[in-house]
Amino acid sequence: MDAETVQVGVLIPIGQAQWGPGTDPRSLTGFAVRAEELGYSSLWVNDFLLTPRIEALTMLAAVAPLTQRVLLGTSALLPVLRRPVQAAQTLASIDLLSGGRLVLTVGAAFPGRFGLPQHTLSEVPWERRFTRLDETVALWRQLWAEPDGGGSFHGELLRFDELPPMTAPFLAGGPPVWLGGLSESALRRTGRLYDGWMPYPPLPSSYAEGLSAVRSAAAGAGRAAGAVTPALFVSVVVTDTVEQGRSQLAEFAQANYGMPVDQLEQIQALAAGPAEVVADKLQAYVTAGVRHFAIRIATTDLATQREQLERIIKLKALLS
Repeated sequence: MDAETVQVGVLIPIGQAQWGPGTDPRSLTGFAVRAEELGYSSLWVNDFLLTPRIEALTMLAAVAPLTQRVLLGTSALLPVLRRPVQAAQTLASIDLLSGGRLVLTVGAAFPGRFGLPQHTLSEVPWERRFTRLDETVALWRQLWAEPDGGGSFHGELLRFDELPPMTAPFLAGGPPVWLGGLSESALRRTGRLYDGWMPYPPLPSSYAEGLSAVRSAAAGAGRAAGAVTPALFVSVVVTDTVEQGRSQLAEFAQANYGMPVDQLEQIQALAAGPAEVVADKLQAYVTAGVRHFAIRIATTDLATQREQLERIIKLKALLS
C-alpha cells in the first residue's frame, strides 16, 4: 500500500444513540460488510461504558469472519479499564481470527464527566493513568512477542513475576498500536512509543503542529521517518445544504454527548454540508498531514447511517 495514499475508514455505529430505537443491532454486521463492498479501507469501533452500546471488541470479533480486506480498528480503546493480560488474549484472538487486520488506537480518557466515572466503574485509579496506559501496551507487546510465556514484566504500576503462555497473534509481534490525544505529553509519547496517531483536533492547523511534534519526538528516539501513521478521527455528514448539515450535527451532538454543537466543535473535528464542502474540510487535514481517516457518521438512526455510508465513500475520489 502506498504510504501517501489517503485511506478512508468508517465507524460501525455501535452506540444505541446512533442506530436508533427499534433497530436490531445484529444488522450492524451487514453495515460492516457493505462498507467493505463500497471500498472503505477500515472499520472502527469506539469504547465507552456510560451509554448503551455493543461492546467494542465484541463487535470486532463478530465482524472479523464476515470481512476479508478492511482493517479492523479501535478509535479509541481504553485499555486501562480492562485486566491487561486478559485483554492481550482477547486482542490477539481478534487479530488471529481476522487474519492480521487488527489496528488498535488507544487512549486514557479525558477529565470530566466522561472520564473519571468510567475509571470508578472499572475500579481503576484515575491517577497516573498515562503511565498505566503505556505500561499496558508494553505488556501486550511483550506477551505477543513471546507467546510461549515464562518471562516477567516489572513496570512502575504493573508487575507480573511470571507471564503465562499467550495466544499468538496472526503476525509476529501483534497488531500496531496507535495513540489518540493532542497534549504535549501525548505527542511526545506517540513519537517515542506508538505506531500511529489518531487525534480529533477541530482545526487542521492544530493537527499540522501536533504531527510536527510527533515526528520530532520520533526522530529524537531514533525511529525511521514514517514510523508513525498520521490518522484523524472526524465526525461527518453529507447533506444537500450547509444548513441541513448544521442541523444534523446539532441533533447528533445532543444525542451522543448531551451538548450543543457549538460546544462540540470546539473540541472535535466535524465536517457537514454538501459533498464539496465536506471534501474541502477533509482536504485541509490531508494538507496538514492526515493519511488515514476514521469517519464517524454524524446521524442518529441506522437508515441514515446506511445512506451516508454510500455518500461519504464518494468523497475519497476528491482527496489527494
